[in-house]
Amino acid sequence: MRALVIDDSRTMRRIVSRLLGSLGFETVEAADGREALDVLEGGTHIDLACIDWNMPVMNGLEFVTAVRNNRDWRDMTLMMVTTESEQSQIVRALAAGAHEYLIKPFTPDAVREKLQLLGLVELEESA
Repeated sequence: MRALVIDDSRTMRRIVSRLLGSLGFETVEAADGREALDVLEGGTHIDLACIDWNMPVMNGLEFVTAVRNNRDWRDMTLMMVTTESEQSQIVRALAAGAHEYLIKPFTPDAVREKLQLLGLVELEESA
């Protein structure tokens, strides 16, 4: 499985990429929505996109909208990973086509739980 990590913070991209890597994902990074669209337009298949909201050039909501308007990318799972925590923002992102919403700061367990809900990571067996 391949994940696209979209965030204007290099540090946050590294954190999310390492976490996804530990869960079995191969990751590709982009600094904003436009750069992420370039990755997709280049033919790279992406299973999951983890998207920050506030970025220059093209923000996360604009990216979600662009992806949902392209039939070739409709099977991609979109998860917002952002500091935007207002209920109205969450509703806007989900209405635009995001599947899940994770508020920063987050724990590795929170990421795993969201990906389990989405069916992208297997549930762990309880001992």
